[in-house]
Amino acid sequence: MMPGGGMMGWGGFGGYGMGFVGWIFMLLFWGLIIVALVLVVRWLWGRGRQGVITGIGDAPLDILKRRYARGEISKGEYDRIKQDLA
Repeated sequence: MMPGGGMMGWGGFGGYGMGFVGWIFMLLFWGLIIVALVLVVRWLWGRGRQGVITGIGDAPLDILKRRYARGEISKGEYDRIKQDLA
């Protein structure tokens, strides 16, 4: 029998096959590949839906409120534009 134990040398920690450590690295490798693919798909899916998130087709007053909340316009500009829209 050859060193390394197991049938055909597949068992053990350093036999002729992958062994326990090799299986751990293989699982980690494929796990990282799957996680990376999921993250890429979610990122691409989010970029495709960006028009929906930004609110294309929203009412002008809603857009004005968001711009004021983000700090793009001052209180005076907000009040003036709000009066123009009313």
